[in-house]
Amino acid sequence: MSNFGRSTVLGYPRIGPHRELKKAVEGYWAGRITEADLHALAAELRADVWRTLREAGLEAIPSNTFSYYDHVLDTAVAVGAVPERFRRLGLSDLDTYFAMARGVDAEPALELTKWFATNYHYLVPEIGPDTVFAADPAKALAELAEAPGTRPVLIGPATFLLLAKAADGAPEGFRPFDRLDDLVEVHAQILGALADAGAEWVQLDEPAYDADRTPAEIDALRAAYARLVALEHRPKIFVATYFGALDDALPALLETRVDALGLDLVNGARDLDRLAGTGTVSGTTIVAGLVDGHNVWRADLGAAAARYATLSGLAEDVAVSTSCSLLHVPVDLAAETDLDPALVERLAFARQKVDEIVALSKVLDDGVGGLPASPGEAPEAWRDQTVRARLDALRPEHSRRGAYADRAAAQQQRLNLPPLATTTIGSFPQTDALRHARAEVRAGRLDAAGYEERMRAEIADVVARQERLGLDVLVHGEPERNDMVQYFGEQLGGFAATVGGWVQSYGSRCVRPPIIHGDVTRRAPMTVAWSAYAQSLTSKPVKGMLTGPVTILAWSFVRIDQPLADTANQVALALRDECHDLEAAGIRIIQVDEPALRETLPLRRADQKAYLDWSVGSFRLATSGVADSTQIHTHLCYSEFGEVLPAIDALDADVTSIEASRSKMEILDDLAAAGYSRGVGPGVWDIHSPRVPARDEVTDALRRAVAVVPAQRLWVNPDCGLKTRGYAEVEASLAHLVAAAAEVRRDS
Repeated sequence: MSNFGRSTVLGYPRIGPHRELKKAVEGYWAGRITEADLHALAAELRADVWRTLREAGLEAIPSNTFSYYDHVLDTAVAVGAVPERFRRLGLSDLDTYFAMARGVDAEPALELTKWFATNYHYLVPEIGPDTVFAADPAKALAELAEAPGTRPVLIGPATFLLLAKAADGAPEGFRPFDRLDDLVEVHAQILGALADAGAEWVQLDEPAYDADRTPAEIDALRAAYARLVALEHRPKIFVATYFGALDDALPALLETRVDALGLDLVNGARDLDRLAGTGTVSGTTIVAGLVDGHNVWRADLGAAAARYATLSGLAEDVAVSTSCSLLHVPVDLAAETDLDPALVERLAFARQKVDEIVALSKVLDDGVGGLPASPGEAPEAWRDQTVRARLDALRPEHSRRGAYADRAAAQQQRLNLPPLATTTIGSFPQTDALRHARAEVRAGRLDAAGYEERMRAEIADVVARQERLGLDVLVHGEPERNDMVQYFGEQLGGFAATVGGWVQSYGSRCVRPPIIHGDVTRRAPMTVAWSAYAQSLTSKPVKGMLTGPVTILAWSFVRIDQPLADTANQVALALRDECHDLEAAGIRIIQVDEPALRETLPLRRADQKAYLDWSVGSFRLATSGVADSTQIHTHLCYSEFGEVLPAIDALDADVTSIEASRSKMEILDDLAAAGYSRGVGPGVWDIHSPRVPARDEVTDALRRAVAVVPAQRLWVNPDCGLKTRGYAEVEASLAHLVAAAAEVRRDS
């Protein structure tokens, strides 16, 4: 048996049990704490994680999984892939790092997009033919010094380049992946430095190979790891893969004789069949991902043990692990004291999943007798026969609207909007006063009437600000919402909300995904009173704001005892009722956001059609119960949407707003090539950066847009909601947006 250890995890939450990292990083950005203070807090958080994993009995512990913002950005720094436009700013190393993540006045940030099929956002490396790679293993070495004996983790060279984009100015046809040989050499240097520092093992993550890859890309992977394995001076190499099956890449990696290979046997169990055809695996430890790292449900350890037994017959040396990093689940279930006990006994957060791994590893050689029993079937009280009957009664006509041309004419007559209509995506800044009001309600110091009074005052202020700025279509600002999914989860039946179930979304942004455990029902209208109040304050149209069924599922932890499509349609029925009530209250535009449409797309093309059929169907079910004169908007952001353009078209929304500023309007060419013919609002302001875009910058973006989309169909809006921004930058940026729209409108 190798010295890998019998039990491990691929990563652990880095935000701290109470989001300590978020608060410290934001304190540093605001100038409230020093760089030394930030580093000291980070060291405490890392030490706490390593202590937790050791005390739980985990045999193999990872390091270098901590990050101030993003692990892909950390690897970019480690291999020297820092674009020159950031180097020349003359900032400290830490501030250069944050400039790449968030942007500064002089330079926009790196593009931000989704990490495979998760709600985590990574920063996209910019690689050109002239990018000078250089090994900089300082961060990994520092963490190894803090925790000797741990296993440093880096993004593997192939996945890093497959996730990257070509830098501006790169010749046509250049792909970052063309630089694989150069990057492998840098990874080799990092491996040597880590070996010198005493690392026995290094983990290189290659999840890109759990998606469809060409034979050439698989051959390149084989050659890359053959080169690394052949190094005379290196730690042992553990190649970790996750989020699916390796398929054809599995034998390629085994041929290289890497020292350990991680397989996601939760989402990619068919790799067992592939292993069965390769003969007994020897010389490579198979690290079996048997506990799901991407959801909060307790593992069926009996089933996991049976899968392990099958694997043990195919490989000489096997360890057990999570299917992916535990970055994607909350830290500790012990913090949840208000959940239904029947639900608690079915849950496992990161800390509990470590216990599952350790328990599984301890009994594998002795059978399954010592494993905890499965919690059994869910309580009957979690089922709702009325919503199930509604699902059974659905017909195709429930998901159809009139022809778009007829709808567009009816909407223009009702709304009378100008070309290049200006609007925002929905939320306005969530101030300390708003958060304090919600805290006062939770503490029982503010009653419902007092809370409503405060929210109405905020809505009135938001509407007045928009009127002064000259926006054409307004929003109520969503002051009452803690989060665009959690808010609905707290009002819908079949959901449970956590107290401390925080998960990192990007940088310092954390969310508390609700848990869908039963049939979904709408108890009462959820948004109507707030939207109707805002509409009463202005003659301009105010958008009703809803989160779509796919995004509610993607950003929740979803029940696994029925098909996702059924749960999506239950949510869609609740939203359909809400759309009807908004329309009856005089709301003329309803926006149903689906930023997670691309995020949840299966990695393998063979699995994508079924997903797109039900996801598009659930959106259309939610939005097809209104009149043609009611305009339906949707919003999409921070994913590679060019890959799902037919599905975006099939949503049949009247207007689609979409992130476009960091990607420099690339999506517009894709839409034009696909023949997209409805309204579109490409984002002209990157709200995830603190910089205020100049008026000329917005004007230039709009001129590029009107060259592709007729002005009558073009909307002008930010990339996303404004809840994380401050009012000073919001008002300055929106003023530039409105002025730019007016200028381009005059010239169009």
